[in-house]
Amino acid sequence: MTFCQILRLLPLLLLSLARPAAAQLLQPKAAFTRADSLRGGQSALRTCYDITYYHLDVKLDVADRALRGTNLFRFTATQDFTRLQFDLFANLKVDKVTYHGRELPFTREANAVFVTFPIPIRQGSRDEFTVAYSGHPTVAKKAPWDGGMVFAQDAAGQPWVATACQGVGASIWWPCKDQQADEVDSMLISIAVPKGLKDVSNGRLRSTKKLPGGYVRYDWAVRNPINNYDVALNVGNYVHFSDVYQGENGPLTLDYWVLPENLEKAKKQFAANVPPMLKSMEAWFGPYPFYTDGYKLIEAPHLGMEHQSGVAYGNKYQNGYLGRDRSATGWGDKWDFIIIHESGHEWFGNNITSQDIADMWVHESFTTYSESLFVESQFGKQAGQEYVHGQRRNIQNDGPIIGPSGVNKEGSSDMYDKGANLLNMLRSALNDDAKWRQILRGLSRTFYHQTVTGQQVIDYINKESGHDFSPVFAQYLQYASLPVLEMRLEKNQLLGRWVAAAPGFDLPVRLRLKGGAYQLVPLTPKWQPLPLPGATRDNVEVDTFTYYVGVLME
Repeated sequence: MTFCQILRLLPLLLLSLARPAAAQLLQPKAAFTRADSLRGGQSALRTCYDITYYHLDVKLDVADRALRGTNLFRFTATQDFTRLQFDLFANLKVDKVTYHGRELPFTREANAVFVTFPIPIRQGSRDEFTVAYSGHPTVAKKAPWDGGMVFAQDAAGQPWVATACQGVGASIWWPCKDQQADEVDSMLISIAVPKGLKDVSNGRLRSTKKLPGGYVRYDWAVRNPINNYDVALNVGNYVHFSDVYQGENGPLTLDYWVLPENLEKAKKQFAANVPPMLKSMEAWFGPYPFYTDGYKLIEAPHLGMEHQSGVAYGNKYQNGYLGRDRSATGWGDKWDFIIIHESGHEWFGNNITSQDIADMWVHESFTTYSESLFVESQFGKQAGQEYVHGQRRNIQNDGPIIGPSGVNKEGSSDMYDKGANLLNMLRSALNDDAKWRQILRGLSRTFYHQTVTGQQVIDYINKESGHDFSPVFAQYLQYASLPVLEMRLEKNQLLGRWVAAAPGFDLPVRLRLKGGAYQLVPLTPKWQPLPLPGATRDNVEVDTFTYYVGVLME
């Protein structure tokens, strides 16, 4: 999951894994500045180049809480240009920018850096430059709720350091093209740490090298496209154990990095949760998207984060969400929330990434929905339906789920639980579980390793379902209010219609006479007779268990 001034620190935000950003995630903001547009927008200075490869090479000074290093930017020009933008927080110093052996001039504004090249870079050409930087990165006070680096100690007093920066941006600790629309195709992450500590980052460990001054460098190769906020370092006195999962695309390596005192607890908790999680996610969403980079769980000094192929874990080896069931149904007490939820982001957030965090619902709605699908895979469909229904207790209906575009701002935290209930409702309206499963798997296949807009996801579901759910998505994503099913008796005939803020709202709904079987009834904003012979105000029932709607009987 992670994103910008006064945080209404409601229990919901903690329970729904809302995360801070550009000041913090899921916080109201009345006005936007040029700095917000520089961070969240797609100007020509960003779109002129397509990032293809990074080599991030950083030395961590744990005692001074400081970084020093370089990042190589390798790119393809999408148009002719002489100037481009990359990003690095203003509290970190750009020491120099080098291009073909010479230093380039640059200027800074807010957290953006503008580089001028000595000759035009021509469209289609491949080129590179290197940024050297140093300084003291922002230290997170309550990660992952606010972005930055975490400097902690383990039980033995050893240093324990991690990054968590979704929303606030990866440029809080390393220079990059810090937006989601352009994912780097592959990456080498080199982190040098004091001897006795280990770094665990994304991808696979390629090599280690002893450096002067008592440092050891760990080189991690990422072979798949990765979004910036997923790039992570995790530094500690880690011990390692591993397993293999026989998945849809063959053997998948499972690597676990934990603190020594938690080794036995980790072996038990991970074995109980990871294989069934992978089985459920692959069944519903298709093969794990990063077989070549493997799957890792890494113990972290914060609650957790969906870092691609290296999921950060801090749920203290217990079931639920820090020991609580977010749904209050009892089903959430039977599995480890952080393992299931954060791993679900490998499909939605990491495999499929929204181009703008205004569409962060694509990450969080589907991943929160994956929790109920996991419950269903373990305990049956009724259990899964009870779980997603129980999630409604966290919904605020306080604003649009889609945020404003181009300013690095997400919408309401209802993207989690309301979004999950929206998807579950579409499943009910479709009334074909096999088709619904194919739609979910098709999303992962069609948008494999891609960045998308929310509209692309909506269009795909509409096309594959054979029903235009656009007004339904509009109602639940763009408006805080719920649609209301109004019914009235007229000349001994029960009539029904939808009343909704979204124009043209039409959604087939499940209705029945008491004691009878539900039937799917198409309804629109116009009054129409309900095809339920003998229906009255007292004997008609609306399926409000799977439909998150209001009901009004006149």
